[in-house]
Amino acid sequence: MEDVDPAWLEPTWFLDAESVEIEAYASAAVGAATDPTEMAIKLFYAVRDGLRYDPYGTDRSPESYKASAIAQADTAWCVPKSVLLTAAARNCGIPARLGFADVKNHLTSEKLQASMGTKVFAWHGYSQLLLDGRWFKLSTAFNIELCQKFGTRALEFDGTDDALMHPFDESGNRHMEYVKQRGTFDDLPLNAIFASFAEIYPSMSFEGAGTAAAGDEAFSPADSS
Repeated sequence: MEDVDPAWLEPTWFLDAESVEIEAYASAAVGAATDPTEMAIKLFYAVRDGLRYDPYGTDRSPESYKASAIAQADTAWCVPKSVLLTAAARNCGIPARLGFADVKNHLTSEKLQASMGTKVFAWHGYSQLLLDGRWFKLSTAFNIELCQKFGTRALEFDGTDDALMHPFDESGNRHMEYVKQRGTFDDLPLNAIFASFAEIYPSMSFEGAGTAAAGDEAFSPADSS
């Protein structure tokens, strides 16, 4: 069994797991649950569906990526949602860290692909939780209502397998493909993320709200039209 690194449980500047806001958020999400796996499942669904997916609400302000700030939001994209889940898990005593990968969205609209110059989205964020000696990769980006609207399979987590982006949608069309793993991190590498965005997507702006997040997935051809 893997030894638990204390860093996977400690609060950081972004993952402020001991803040009043995260304490309240985690407590409300897990309720009376005390089993780590049961708590993890409850946290997963709280983050997945409690914050509506919004790739256009990007912000360069570091303060907006603190878990305590995200816990008070109504919408978010994959990176902040992963920050929230990871911090809430640490608050509950579950070892957790952040994971990132580049993904190719085969359903990206022609408009967005032309703007970006690629179908590959860098730095898709997910959480990794250590349960019973096993790391689980959990993506909470897309809320259930959005999945139902666009005919994409919602990610589920029951404590037995990862919850990663589906390769196909409900109609059998190719959807998400993981093309590059960027590794795991004990805190949010925000500067590295935005530096990559500026390099990979030079024609796109990331200076505030109203711009689609290059590190997140355009959900379907419809959402960017």
